[in-house]
Amino acid sequence: MSVFSDAAAAVNPSVRAAGDRSQRAQLVLVLLCVALLLTAAFGASSGASDASAFAVLKDWLLQGAGGDVLTERDRIIIYDIRLPRVAMGVMVGAGLAVSGAVMQGLFRNPLADPGIVGVSAGASLGAVSVIVLGTTVLAPVTALLGIYALPLAAFIGSLVVTMVLYKVATRRGQTSIATMLLAGIALGAMATALTGLLIFMADDRQLRDLTFWSLGSLAGATWTKVFAAGSIVATALAVSPFFARGLNALALGESSAAYLGVPVQRLKYAAILMVSAATGASVAVSGGIAFVGIIVPHLLRLLIGPDNRYLLPCSALLGACLLLLADALSRTIVAPAELPIGIITAAAGGPFFLWILLRKRGVLDL
Repeated sequence: MSVFSDAAAAVNPSVRAAGDRSQRAQLVLVLLCVALLLTAAFGASSGASDASAFAVLKDWLLQGAGGDVLTERDRIIIYDIRLPRVAMGVMVGAGLAVSGAVMQGLFRNPLADPGIVGVSAGASLGAVSVIVLGTTVLAPVTALLGIYALPLAAFIGSLVVTMVLYKVATRRGQTSIATMLLAGIALGAMATALTGLLIFMADDRQLRDLTFWSLGSLAGATWTKVFAAGSIVATALAVSPFFARGLNALALGESSAAYLGVPVQRLKYAAILMVSAATGASVAVSGGIAFVGIIVPHLLRLLIGPDNRYLLPCSALLGACLLLLADALSRTIVAPAELPIGIITAAAGGPFFLWILLRKRGVLDL
């Protein structure tokens, strides 16, 4: 189908029967749920400790029954290192993938992605501000917000960039793809410049943390970070399915969406808040991990079509799976060292982005 099924069916119900791919989408959704369980089990059982996923499950079942399935060392590795890392990978992968899918539906173009159009750079600026200035200028704020200071600062940074990007790229209800990309590059460059200034002010300890963090990594995962950022990402993901019908109708244009009963302006602002929250919290705990938000929705559109009722939940599941696999690869490709995960996603996403540009040359008119 060339239009989203909800909007098309509202005009002509026969269109749904002719091009409906909902059964395939439902099957893919179930398969992705299974794939996520398997990927999470693989992530929890791979590494220096030889404890398997089965041993971890058996240890859970036998707790309190006197069964010593895992040694104390293995238990620390599994429960305090690997499981927080797996939980963070699921959270960040799902948040970035759904953010990309929502942005593409909102801007009605295939190139919208938090990492490409400067949203992630704005989130990085907010996070770095707290890391560098959290003990000086921003000390009262960090003392008041506690563990939520970092994800909230990243949320504010991403929200400011997203709002400015939308205002610049949208005119008379139409979003220019070329303007969006160029404005995103400019906003990202300004945010990166300010981030560089803050890094210049950082001390040696902060510099070591920021250098590895800026390349993207799940190595610093702790349950504290997972709970702090996870509450924000989980809230954003929980409200995203409510955008599905509106984004489907928005594909026909804002006027058509309004005729179908969609509150267009309210949808726009709610979607912008959702993208900013999910991206900001994800970047705050994992650093710069690019291209997840553009790869995942495109792969799924080729497979199940553009219906956001299925695209959004499938994006969350596939994004989580891909990031867990990328994290496993980052831990093994240069073992015993660890490659920043952002390098792997950029190496895969760069060629994919170029392919989309070449494929959409006639549409983009760049």
